[in-house]
Amino acid sequence: MADPTQDAAAPRPTRTLNSSLWALAIPLVAVTGAVLAQFPWSWIGIVVVVLAGFAAPAVAGGFWNRAGAATFAAVTTFALGLFAGPSLFETYVKQVGEKTDALVADTATYKNARNSERTVCRVVDTSGKVQDLTEQQNCQGQFKRGQHIVLYKDPLDVLEPWAEATDDRTVDVVGLYATVGLFTATTATLFYAGTRRRSDREMDMRKLRGSRAVGRTPG
Repeated sequence: MADPTQDAAAPRPTRTLNSSLWALAIPLVAVTGAVLAQFPWSWIGIVVVVLAGFAAPAVAGGFWNRAGAATFAAVTTFALGLFAGPSLFETYVKQVGEKTDALVADTATYKNARNSERTVCRVVDTSGKVQDLTEQQNCQGQFKRGQHIVLYKDPLDVLEPWAEATDDRTVDVVGLYATVGLFTATTATLFYAGTRRRSDREMDMRKLRGSRAVGRTPG
């Protein structure tokens, strides 16, 4: 990948290509991390999202000297990591998952180590398998004990099942729109920062002009 520290005086085609690569790579890495966070090895995905979230301001602010864009890109990259995973997980499982009827055997609410409340649903499917569903699997307190629900299971049997009250494969378009919007915002911000980057020399000159203006006394 092209070096983000490329001088601001580089030829415009080179700068545009360099900016495009970083503007696409960082949000793609964030989405990849968000997807990995839905798997059993979720900690890997979380680490990847965090790395992408720190890379965005490091490139835009540290190398390209665009502080405002760096702050905005950091916010949108982390937000992308939060929205993309659950949204894509729900879309995938509900569209291609195998439907299984299940019965809610019990529900419970507990507090984790951070003292935040979490809801768990214990369900029994038609095969007799008992499993506990978390909020990540759409158990958010809406199901009651003894209620019949539908589970959508990953055909590859890697992801956890998704629960719905009825056989409804409609996906949450708000989450998908938010994911697309955050991806676009991150890409556009990083591309702007890259194409309008400032060299260290330019930043030094700006500081020098600022110090001269402050030191100048009216005559």
